[in-house]
Amino acid sequence: MGFTVVIPARLASTRLPNKPLADIAGKPMVVRVAERARRSGASRVVVAADSTAIVEACRSHGVEALLTSPDHPSGTDRLAEASRLLQLGDDEIVVNVQGDEPLIEPALVDAVAALLLQRQDASMGTAAHPLQDVAEFANPNVVKVVTDAAGLALYFSRAPIAWWRDGFANGMASLPEPAPLRHIGIYSYRSGFLRRFPDLPPAPIEQLEALEQLRALWHGHRIAVHVSAGAPGPGVDTPDDLARVRAAFARLPD
Repeated sequence: MGFTVVIPARLASTRLPNKPLADIAGKPMVVRVAERARRSGASRVVVAADSTAIVEACRSHGVEALLTSPDHPSGTDRLAEASRLLQLGDDEIVVNVQGDEPLIEPALVDAVAALLLQRQDASMGTAAHPLQDVAEFANPNVVKVVTDAAGLALYFSRAPIAWWRDGFANGMASLPEPAPLRHIGIYSYRSGFLRRFPDLPPAPIEQLEALEQLRALWHGHRIAVHVSAGAPGPGVDTPDDLARVRAAFARLPD
């Protein structure tokens, strides 16, 4: 299965300055992400950066990197530019692995890429896992997804969906069965669609929820969802997250 992993990396971060270059066991975080992605079935792993500092750090560790515009409003726009620079064919598959996921499972990358090989009716693929905690279900920072019988996304929301009317009538004391699905922020695209995506008008539901993937659903595109058994490894948004990931790497075998 041939596909390209593109890792968008932006130097500016309000909660963790210079996040892509943060040291994790002697290497920049974005390099650690690329190394994990290389363990997947990807034929190519490329970092799409907004800074020469990131490009140089990647290349010094043998990681392919491209310099992209610093003005992109989202990681998807950066991916679209990378797709053009790499001259990928319209039907080639691109997997967006976030640059702050140094513990991403290679098998998850493969599964999300495989969705588009299996589903010709989908323009995008993504992942989710069953929720086990009521507080997470209620948390607006935890994005939920509801799928149809064929495993295609019906809707993504920060709200608790699907709402268990009878079970939650007297308070949200437990979760329904089957368990609600938490969205995992990894995406696969057909390259031609990826390049067109930034030109689609933003959708009202996208702007209300602040969830870019809703733009695809609004315009009639389908998103296939891989459901994994458990949650992925922790990402890095804050200094505390970075400390946890550093501790996790310290426990890994050499």
